[in-house]
Amino acid sequence: MRRNKNETNNPLTIHPPVGPYVHQVINTGVGLKWLTLSGQIGMTKEKSIPELASEQLKLAFKNIQSNLNMAEMRVKDLVKVTIYLVDDIPLEERSTIINDFLQGEETTMTLLYVKGLANPKLKVEIDVIACR
Repeated sequence: MRRNKNETNNPLTIHPPVGPYVHQVINTGVGLKWLTLSGQIGMTKEKSIPELASEQLKLAFKNIQSNLNMAEMRVKDLVKVTIYLVDDIPLEERSTIINDFLQGEETTMTLLYVKGLANPKLKVEIDVIACR
């Protein structure tokens, strides 16, 4: 019988986890590779947080891309994207940022407005699941 294996990672190209978690868990087994990410935020490697929600959204997607790269996966491997927003980003601007990240690929997506996130400076958090 083949068993699944979980591998945990934290990309060195983004900020370290700010709590008791890892950025990613890769599950391999039965011919598939699953990647589940903790919520990615708009924080730089140096732990600075931009003021604008739109800049945080771009940076959160950049951090997701770093996680995908570390897992040897691509945007086309995304299965589910969930975006949590505290502040509104105008639809056209938000769509442009999301489309720039997706590069023409399609995935399931949910966008939620929430009252707050773990740090009052945070206005955006995104979690994703990918499979290859």
